[in-house]
Amino acid sequence: MALAALPGTQPELLYYLAGDGSPAVRGAVAGNAAAPAQTDRLLAKDADPAVRAALGRKLAFRAASLSIAEDRLGAIAWQALCSLAEDAAIHVRAVIAEELKAMPDAPHDLILRLAADAAMEVAEPVIRLSPMLSEEDLLALVAAPPVPNTLAAVARRPGLTERLSDAITASADEEAIGALLANPSAAIREQTLDGLIVQAATRIGWQERLVRRPVLPPRAQRALALCIAGHLLERLAGRPDLAPDLVQQLQERVEARLVEGAAEAPASALFEAAALRGDHAVMARLLAQEASVAVQAVEEAVRLRSARALISLCWQAGFSMRCALLAQSVLGQLAPGVVLLPGPDDTWPLSSAEMLWQIELLAEPAVRAL
Repeated sequence: MALAALPGTQPELLYYLAGDGSPAVRGAVAGNAAAPAQTDRLLAKDADPAVRAALGRKLAFRAASLSIAEDRLGAIAWQALCSLAEDAAIHVRAVIAEELKAMPDAPHDLILRLAADAAMEVAEPVIRLSPMLSEEDLLALVAAPPVPNTLAAVARRPGLTERLSDAITASADEEAIGALLANPSAAIREQTLDGLIVQAATRIGWQERLVRRPVLPPRAQRALALCIAGHLLERLAGRPDLAPDLVQQLQERVEARLVEGAAEAPASALFEAAALRGDHAVMARLLAQEASVAVQAVEEAVRLRSARALISLCWQAGFSMRCALLAQSVLGQLAPGVVLLPGPDDTWPLSSAEMLWQIELLAEPAVRAL
C-alpha cells in the first residue's frame, strides 16, 4: 500500500498493483498522480466505489488540461473522468463535483452535466458556486429542472440577477421562492417583490425571510407591514431602514395585539386567522357579517375576481388594509399583479364614493339570488 502511494513508483509496477486484491492498495494507486493512463482506465471500472472516488478526485484536479489534451494518453484519462462523472454511485459523482465546483477553468460541458444531476449532493455545489455557469445556463435549469430541488439550488446561488429571480418566481415553486427570499445577494425587482409580499400573506416562512432581507424598498416595507403575522411585528419594527411613521404604526399594532390577547378577538382578527388557515367559508361569512351584506354579495365579488369589490367590502366592514390584502390574495385568489396595494400612508386605494358604488353593484345580484 505504501509502495502504491509513492509518487516515484514505476508506472509498470503501479499498473500491476492496480490489480491487487486489496481495495486499499487499489485506492492508493488510483490517487497516485504517477499512475499511467491505462491504470486510470482500468480503475474507472473498479468494483469498489471508494477506489473510483479516489480516481475521480485525482482526475478532476486535472480536468481543464485533460479536456483539451490531444495525445492518446490524455484522451484516455479524460474518457475515464467523463465515465466517473456518470458513475452509478452518487458519492463518486459528488467527489468530482466538489473538486470542480469553484474551478475557474473547469470544462463547461462537464459542469453542465453535473449541474443537471438528479442527486443534489452532486448538483447543488456546482449550481451554487461554479463560475462556469452562465445566466443562460441557469435559466435553462429553471425552465426545465431535472428534479424539483434544482430550482431551490439555483435560488441559493450568490449574486442572482433580476432575470433569474423573475424566472424562479414564475415557477411558483414554494421551496425555491422561499430560498430566493432567504438569499441576501439575490436581486429582486420591486414589482416582483410586491407580488411575493402579497402571496406571503398566508406563508409565514416567506414572511420570516422577507423581514430579514437586507434591502426592502419603502413600498415593500409598507405592504409587508400589512401582511405580516403578529409574532414578526417587533422584528420588522426593529429594522434600521424603516420610516419613523411606519415604526410607530407597527408598535401600535403590537400594542393592539396585546390588548386583543386579553379580550375577545375582534372580527378582523378572526378573519386574519381564517385566512392563514385558508378557510374561505369563514372568511366569506365574517366579511358579509361585518359589512352588513348577504353572503351572496361576497361570493359574487369572489366569482368576479374583483379586487375593487373585495377592498370595498373590507372597507365597509371596518377591516384594515391588511384584511383587504388577505381578502384579495386568499379569498379571491387573485394573481399578485392584479392585487390593489394601499396608497400613500397606507390609505385605501379607492375613494369612498367608488367603494360605495362597488357595494351597490354587489347588492343587486345578491338580492336577485334571494
